[in-house]
Amino acid sequence: MTLHAKVPEGDTKIPDISPEVPATLEASKTSKCDSGSDVSRQESDDSAIHSDDDPASEENARSQANNGKSEDSSEKQIANSSSEKGNKEQELIVVQESLFTVKINAPGTEVFDIQVSPQEMVQELHQLLMDREDTCHRTSFSLQFNGNTLDNFSELKSVEGLKEGSEIKVIEEPYSVRDARLHFRHVRELLHSTDYVDAYNGCDCSSLSYINVVTEGDITADLLSVATSGSSTPDSPTTTTAESSNGNSKTIATAPDSPAKRKKQARTQEQQLESVDCTPPDCIMPGCKDRVLSPLHPVPKEPTKNNLCVKVLSMSVWNPPPGNRKLHGDLFYLYAVTMEQKRFHITASHRGFYVNQSDMENFNPKPAQGTHQCHSLIDLLGQISPVFKRNFSTLNKKRFSRHPFERIATPFQVYSWCAPVMDHHVDHVRAEDAFSSRLLLEEHIPGQQTRDWNEELAATRELPRNSLPERLLRERAMFKVHSDFVAAATRGAMMVVDGNVMAINPGDARNMRMYIWNNVFFSLGFDVRDHYKDFGGNHAAFYAPCADLAGVKAYNTLDIEGLHTLGTVVVDYRGYRVTAQSIIPGILEREQEQSVVYGSIDFGKTAQTHAKYTELLSKTTKALHVLPHHIQCGDEDKSVELHSSLECKGIIGNDQRHYILDLLKTFPPDVNFLPMDDEPLPQECTQLGFPQPHRHRLATLRPELVESYVDHLYVIFMRHCASQIVSFRNKAARDKKLQNEASAEPIEDEKKFLEEIAKNESNQMTQWQQEAVKSGSRLVGSCSETEFDIRFNPDVFTSVGSRSSEEETKLQKQMIKDAAAFLVSRQIPTFIKDCLEHTTLPSDGSSLTDALHERGIGVRYIGKIVQLLSDTPSLQHIQRIGVMEIILRSTKHIMRAYLQSVDQSSVSSAVSHFFNCFLGSWSTPVPTLPEEELISNKKKKKARKQRAQSGGTTAPGTSPWHALTPEIMWAQIRQEALEYYAFTISPEDGVDELTEKHGIQKMSLLRRFCIMMGIQVQVRDYLLDNRHKPAFSDEDILNLYPVVKHSAPKASDGFQFYTTAQAKVQQGYLKEGLELFTEALNLFNNVYGAVHGEIAACYRHIARLNYMMSEHAEAISNQQKAAILSERMFGIDHVTAISDHVSLALYCFAQRKISAALKLLYRARYLLLGVHGYDHPEVALLDSNIGLVLHGVQEYDLSLRFLDEALKINIKYHGEGSLKAALSHHLVARAHSCKGEFRQALNHEKETYKLYKTQLGDDHDKTKESGECLRHLTQQAVTLQRTMNEIYKNGSTASIPPLQITPPNMHSVLDLMNVINGIIFIPLSQKDLEAIRSEVQRQQTENSKLVALATKNAPAVATPTDGPPNGSGEKAAMQEVEVDLD
Repeated sequence: MTLHAKVPEGDTKIPDISPEVPATLEASKTSKCDSGSDVSRQESDDSAIHSDDDPASEENARSQANNGKSEDSSEKQIANSSSEKGNKEQELIVVQESLFTVKINAPGTEVFDIQVSPQEMVQELHQLLMDREDTCHRTSFSLQFNGNTLDNFSELKSVEGLKEGSEIKVIEEPYSVRDARLHFRHVRELLHSTDYVDAYNGCDCSSLSYINVVTEGDITADLLSVATSGSSTPDSPTTTTAESSNGNSKTIATAPDSPAKRKKQARTQEQQLESVDCTPPDCIMPGCKDRVLSPLHPVPKEPTKNNLCVKVLSMSVWNPPPGNRKLHGDLFYLYAVTMEQKRFHITASHRGFYVNQSDMENFNPKPAQGTHQCHSLIDLLGQISPVFKRNFSTLNKKRFSRHPFERIATPFQVYSWCAPVMDHHVDHVRAEDAFSSRLLLEEHIPGQQTRDWNEELAATRELPRNSLPERLLRERAMFKVHSDFVAAATRGAMMVVDGNVMAINPGDARNMRMYIWNNVFFSLGFDVRDHYKDFGGNHAAFYAPCADLAGVKAYNTLDIEGLHTLGTVVVDYRGYRVTAQSIIPGILEREQEQSVVYGSIDFGKTAQTHAKYTELLSKTTKALHVLPHHIQCGDEDKSVELHSSLECKGIIGNDQRHYILDLLKTFPPDVNFLPMDDEPLPQECTQLGFPQPHRHRLATLRPELVESYVDHLYVIFMRHCASQIVSFRNKAARDKKLQNEASAEPIEDEKKFLEEIAKNESNQMTQWQQEAVKSGSRLVGSCSETEFDIRFNPDVFTSVGSRSSEEETKLQKQMIKDAAAFLVSRQIPTFIKDCLEHTTLPSDGSSLTDALHERGIGVRYIGKIVQLLSDTPSLQHIQRIGVMEIILRSTKHIMRAYLQSVDQSSVSSAVSHFFNCFLGSWSTPVPTLPEEELISNKKKKKARKQRAQSGGTTAPGTSPWHALTPEIMWAQIRQEALEYYAFTISPEDGVDELTEKHGIQKMSLLRRFCIMMGIQVQVRDYLLDNRHKPAFSDEDILNLYPVVKHSAPKASDGFQFYTTAQAKVQQGYLKEGLELFTEALNLFNNVYGAVHGEIAACYRHIARLNYMMSEHAEAISNQQKAAILSERMFGIDHVTAISDHVSLALYCFAQRKISAALKLLYRARYLLLGVHGYDHPEVALLDSNIGLVLHGVQEYDLSLRFLDEALKINIKYHGEGSLKAALSHHLVARAHSCKGEFRQALNHEKETYKLYKTQLGDDHDKTKESGECLRHLTQQAVTLQRTMNEIYKNGSTASIPPLQITPPNMHSVLDLMNVINGIIFIPLSQKDLEAIRSEVQRQQTENSKLVALATKNAPAVATPTDGPPNGSGEKAAMQEVEVDLD
């Protein structure tokens, strides 16, 4: 919920940063739009979705179809990508796509129209009909036009004679076993389409979204709507938008409504406000410290009776059909129990479905009397069960009333850390999937039984990429294959840990075993055969897969043609780390020594190279900043040149592709965690206690830090070059002047003399540039003297022999040391500074980790950061999150080893016991043993009492997890925190003492720990502070789910449009920015499908632009989509989802949807309290929003409770003299004045006036407004006091003048909500806008001239485009150069 300054409607207004809000332009940030590496998954690439405006209208489904169709299908803008450094302009090509309407004639329904595109495939039309409300129950059918069956894989434009108004018939086709099974599976999906069972269980890429459940449909309803025109608000003038000559929209205000009309609107609004329920839940009220879990899932635990269509629908025990029945067309048999308690055996035949005469004891496959054969199983069940027919119709309507984004599968599975307990029902489809060796419908893929993942991953990367359509097709195929591979790898890893896969080396110890399942290779995170003996043993082996994944991501991002990496997925499950990789063709048929043709397999004792690998890897070294280096090969006097780390291995597969693997040392080592006796670190590092001992020696610098450090050196390089050129120029001018003076020749013509100097400078400029670049290269340590080129040797600190000179080796080591010093001296202080300025505002451990990673800071530095924050009270919330993260990560390390010692039957008991020792206040928790389930309760209690009296000791040979106590656990946590994070926890501190000392919530610890470890607990209100009974039981642990790490492909062209749109919005071109965001959305839809994190980011930006242009209805629609996608992909209580709730509430309030706005704000506060607690600056923002909305609906008492809480938090974290506090004082004063409490209002407004006067001065508008308000309140207070005195003096006969208490105006409330959310509208004329843009262009031109000054006529030397690929350092460099030259 970062505050943003927004640009309003058209280009008539520009944003300004209000004195109250230290906001920055959202668009100025070049942050990634994916908000994380884990995104959602779409199960079917060609599934169409319906318009959210009219869910029942499938004709509008094309607007968001994900099979390559854009959002605006009438016109697409597609662009060829720019060069790698973005120096070439994008070429836009407009593709016209004329839509036309066809008629669909389906059995059992009336003929209906749908709108199609010529580029669509027949298969997409087929999928649309399966997703339409009145045809969703049909799966086996074909489409015919003029008597000819249409090919599913042909485009509609290829169908001869198909035109506007043509009729396409739906023809029912006979079933095969495959088709009938798919139909049965589809029926199951329809029957479960409105419940959350699959989302709770983490199946089929289902995930949760409660945004519409919480608002109860108020977002889309016309609640509290008043007579408005377009998107204008009731108390704002009607506006029209015209197109100016330069293509920018211009807002023209028209005459407002008449007074009579406004009075009528006010009466209508007042009447409707009375129906709004403003009562907040008790659990979110200020001062309430009880954190309950029940409201987190606001749905009934069990489906209502009206939603139940059939009790049992499963495969019959009479399967498979005997041979003679197969000859009669029987495919398989089903068993159904209806809601009327009738039991039926159903035959799935070649022609359809019918009821047979079998029962549970006798087999009689003949049709039952009076039954009819139906082509659809849904139709048959509707005939035999009236309840099914009625309830399925209700269920289907409910399904299609849901937002389309709630129904589409996500790209990757998202798990919920807590869930309600659901009754377990018969589900044959789930039973079949659970024990099938294939995934989903893979057994129906033609021509193969298992998928060759390596071939698919490599083949998609080899697809052509020259044009935009080719790149879209390639990236879409890459993303689809990758998402399928992640699903297969995750399932396989869980089966490996559960013991359901046979090892390929079963004779070895379990931690040394390796597995192959579904053409995926699995290995565990243990040190096999002492491979990592010198690097930290099992600790290094556990860390290595994530470091290797970072290398895979880096090389995949470069996307070098001909260079392949392995598909890699890292899965943490039940305390084990499993690495899943695709299998190189032929690698299992030969020894490793025979396979590796590049790199070393024995840590440098021997190494080899290969010409092709040298050619391919040399293309990656500059982008990855890897220094090509020579190492000595064994005892022989020969060297091998490497263009990567020594650990990197090159293998040529049987498919003749070139693969690289073991990329764990792609980036330079982090010497701050690599103690070496003979290598002292810079002073900046030693002052903070570095080098610090670490568990392993594989710690590397993050790629973000490498880029930041290179940008930093680029700034220094450019400053030095420019200053050198200026020095050369000044020296030449002085020498020329002295030469003329020495020759005693007077300067007759000053102009001619200056021209001569300029001519000499032009002749000497090339030489000056070369000298300046050479000098600058030596200064920053560039590996080339003719250009800026920073490289790191990843093997410089290893024990292998280097062929570099001693001086070169010293320089290479110093470069890495300087990068480590840059981290502690620049990046960490910058992070703290950003936190102080509230530009970085993490709310939990995940957002804190992301903020650190964006600056290249590893989490292993968090102990030092917490120490640096300890003396800053205004950063107490950041310190609290840091302490929580240290405790949780230390506990995670302990629980991994703990779970590995637990047998399968004791997992729930062991986890609940671990939670009781970790979070419970009971000092002697006693675990529940699995064998106690078979004994009586009396004996069970006696056994527990005996174990408690014996101090938790166990008999020899039993599992050690029984003996864990809170004292033992917290002793281990203290030791782990000290050794790993250098953070000291007092010996007397347990969970109660720590939570009290640092203000930490136990519920926040539980939430974050479950997410980190992959534990799902039951939704109930836990009594974590109870000292007389354990807080958790084994029944509270519902499931353990995998935590998956992978590197997903990106939509490169879409991201270019996204960043360009941000830049346009920053410059004030809102219309162009909106168009570019829309095009980015189209491209993302082409690659990812309809559900993805980057798509959510696009919708979020589009909604903001809609709101800034006063298109409130469109803003609500797009923000609703963003909120749903955030919930589904990141979790219902993720900080991004919370932020989207607040934005949606603001837009709803602007559209007068008061009830929806309040529900969203209440939900956001509840979620934020669970994530962190009440003591956080974001809570102040939420409380201010809630207080203002309640103030607008005249609930002054409730409003004051939230506004007072916001005032306290703002004073604590922003200071008593801050403008934030001044604004909070003003809001409280407004609420008190509306209650008639003028004395309190006067006191708060005095504080506001004093702060504005001190901070802004007497002449500032804010000071004047506050002064006017102060005078008004003073008059009211004096009037009230006189009235009271008159009453005391004369009694009830006194004449009481009326008090001027003005009820709040909705428009003024909205203005204040905009201010506290960082949105300031400043009206500007077109002339003002053009002046501002001209000034921006002038500054850019001057900066370009400064760049040219250092690079003119020097083709062999560095240019600004030779700098960092992202160009982030160039602007800062030019700004500093300008200072030097002036």
